[in-house]
Amino acid sequence: MSFRAALVQTCAGRNPARNLEIVSDMIREANARGARFVSTPEMTNLIEPDRPRLRAIARSESEDMSVAGYAALARDLGLWLHVGSLALKTEGDRLVNRSMLFAPDGTVAARYDKIHLFDVDLPDGTAIRESAAFAGGDAAGLARLPWGMVGLTTCYDLRFPALYRSLAAAGADFIMVPSAFTVPTGEAHWHVLLRARAIETGSYVLAAAQTGVHESGRETYGHSLAVSPWGEIIAESGTTPQILLFDIDPRAVAQARNRIPVLVHHRSFGLKHATGIAT
Repeated sequence: MSFRAALVQTCAGRNPARNLEIVSDMIREANARGARFVSTPEMTNLIEPDRPRLRAIARSESEDMSVAGYAALARDLGLWLHVGSLALKTEGDRLVNRSMLFAPDGTVAARYDKIHLFDVDLPDGTAIRESAAFAGGDAAGLARLPWGMVGLTTCYDLRFPALYRSLAAAGADFIMVPSAFTVPTGEAHWHVLLRARAIETGSYVLAAAQTGVHESGRETYGHSLAVSPWGEIIAESGTTPQILLFDIDPRAVAQARNRIPVLVHHRSFGLKHATGIAT
């Protein structure tokens, strides 16, 4: 029942064609080394903080070279390929941050548009407004693999545990978190949040990450992680572009959930406001 998986860690630039070439070569290498399931980071096709330039470069799903290229690659390799996310054009001037899961025949097995958009002011003075360009999704993503069910999330979604519990309750054995975490937030929260989501759900949590200083000047944290359903880190990358290979035993999901059956024990509840409290 075990299978080999890979997380591709890359440093995307501003040229989608070049990014496609680099990541495709890494996917081929991962497959040659035994990977039957490969995942790439958030914004696999480009990292471009300049919004007008991003809108000018982005294409619709039907026109995007990366969509066509990764579909063909999955088909050629007979591989399950999760493209962590792509910046794609949608109605009007809006974009979506879309994950795509390609089956071994090259068809799209699932799509997921990132629900929670990253609008923050960081302590170092950096202001990020993802919602200024992107439209958020409104539905979680779930699909069946030969080894179990996979749930799709993206980056900032990681901070919203209800999404992960919902995916696990719906049957997800593996939950993807492709990311482009900033360095300050990565150093503070990356490992603990990924391990917490795995422990809370009894699921494998697999997070392919962008890394390094990008062509645009943005810096991302790296440290792609594979976390077991018991919360153990089973594989971790550093801070350079690389391929992270590891083996997954789907039976570990049932074992973890039987040991600590949090999904069974979960209860809905209301809030009771106390009265007569001295102030």
